[in-house]
Amino acid sequence: MTLESNQISVVMLGASGAVGIAALKTFLQLNNIEQITLLGRNPITTVKTDCVHQFKIDVSEPSSYKNYVHGHTTAICTLGVGQPSKISKEEFIKIDKTAVFDFATECKKAGVKHFELLASVGINSKSSSFYLRTKGELVEALKELHFDRLSIFQPSMILTPSNRYGIGQAITLKVWPLLKPMLIGGLRKYRGIPVNVLGQAMAKNILQEGKAYEVLQWNEFYDISQ
Repeated sequence: MTLESNQISVVMLGASGAVGIAALKTFLQLNNIEQITLLGRNPITTVKTDCVHQFKIDVSEPSSYKNYVHGHTTAICTLGVGQPSKISKEEFIKIDKTAVFDFATECKKAGVKHFELLASVGINSKSSSFYLRTKGELVEALKELHFDRLSIFQPSMILTPSNRYGIGQAITLKVWPLLKPMLIGGLRKYRGIPVNVLGQAMAKNILQEGKAYEVLQWNEFYDISQ
């Protein structure tokens, strides 16, 4: 069963990133989404349509955006550090955990029913990996907010059309697709996912009925994006 698109209004944090842009493009192709509110450090200048409202905010200061999250049914957060290894652990926690949780908290207060988070495959609050543990701790905290529906997207390598982060990513973008035939069965979740497919899945998922708590991975991305 799907929901009527004209029942949906969306607030997005992190829409200027690769996945956020892909999700936004999909939203703009859907009919009768009532409203899309974009919150970020800078406006997306290529978006000019009546249903999209943009506000410049400080992601670390909930007071800068708390009045903008009211009146939405769904929140999507794709905020995150592109290269975690390039910043301190403290800064990573500030952006990828604290800022995201603060946004979710304000959304819950404002009556948002459905919250979607871009996370990562392998996250676990007990992981020995700082990155995976921090992301896992965030998800556990989000569960405690008790949204009507919480959707956690867990991609492995996100395959973008262009290299954004130097030679390391350039090599990964070339090699990762070659691993696809070997990643079968339980390893399918580690397959690389094209950014446009992931963005489509995040956008179209809000039009489908789902579980109160759901984890979505490679298989689900393709199922939903169709």
